Amino acid sequence: MTSSADDKTHRMIHTAACLIIGDEVLGGKTIDTNSSHFAKYCFSLGINLKRIEVIADDEGEIGEAARRMSDKYDFVVTSGGIGPTHDDITYQSIGKAFGLKLKLHEDALRRMKALSKPHPSQPNFSYDEPSPALEAKLRMIRLPIDQSRDEKDQVLFVDETLWVPINVVNGNVHILPGIPRLFSQLLDGLKPRLVPRLTDPEGKGVYRMLFSTPMAESQVAGYLTELAAKAEPRGVKVGSYPRWGHKRNTVTLVGRDKVFMESLIPEIERNVEGVKVDKEEDADGSDDEDLES
Repeated sequence: MTSSADDKTHRMIHTAACLIIGDEVLGGKTIDTNSSHFAKYCFSLGINLKRIEVIADDEGEIGEAARRMSDKYDFVVTSGGIGPTHDDITYQSIGKAFGLKLKLHEDALRRMKALSKPHPSQPNFSYDEPSPALEAKLRMIRLPIDQSRDEKDQVLFVDETLWVPINVVNGNVHILPGIPRLFSQLLDGLKPRLVPRLTDPEGKGVYRMLFSTPMAESQVAGYLTELAAKAEPRGVKVGSYPRWGHKRNTVTLVGRDKVFMESLIPEIERNVEGVKVDKEEDADGSDDEDLES
C-alpha cells in the first residue's frame, strides 16, 4: 500500500470523484450542496469529475466506496461523517478499509485549543479534565494514519483560520467535513497544492459556451448529432438542456480547444436560430410559455 499511496500523492490529476456520506442526506433532512460545489470546483480547474455517490453512515459501504474510488480516480473527496457524535464514523470506516489505526493528532489538538471557542452550553468545558464532551471533541481529530509514510502528506492544514485538517488516506482520498462553509473553505485552501499536478498547470480549466435557442430540442437534435460527431474528436462535448417554463432552451459546448470552439459559433447560431450568451437567462423574453422537449 505504501508505494501506491506515495505515487497517488504526487501523480498528475486527471479524474476526480466525490463521496457524500450521511443518513441525513438520504433521508431528505439535509440538502446536499457540496457535490454541486465540488463539480464547479473541478470544472474550474479542468479536472474531469467522473462520479458522485451518496451513501449512508455505514462502515462497510463507506470503506468499499473509498477503496474503489481511490483505485479508480486520481483525486477523491469525501464529505460528512467526521463530527463528535456516535454516527460520525468516516474516519474509523476509511481507516479500517485501508488497514490503518486511528491516532490522536497533536497538532490538530493544539489548533483546536487555539482556534475553537467553547459552546455556550459548555461554559465550564476544559481540555485538562476528562469528560464526555472532551472525548466527543477528540473524536474529530483521531485520524487514520499510515505510520510508514510521511505524516505531512496525510494531514493537511490549508487554512490558518481553521483547526480542521484535511486527512488524506492512501494518497488520494481527502476526508472533508460535511458543513458546506467548511467544505468549500478547505477546498479553496487546497487549491494551491493541486494546481502543480494538473494537466493545465495554470489552472485555467475548460471552456463552456452557451447558446440560447428558441427551437425545441427535438427540432435541433439532428443537427446536434452531426455537431457532436465533428466536435468530440477534438475533445469538445456538445450538450442540450431544456428550460421548462421559458421560451428558450440551451445548447452548450465544453472543451479546452478555445480556438476550435470559437470557430463553431457562427455555424451553431445559424443552425439553432440562436445566439451565444454568457448566462442562460440573457436571451429570455417576457413570455413564459413552455417548450416542447
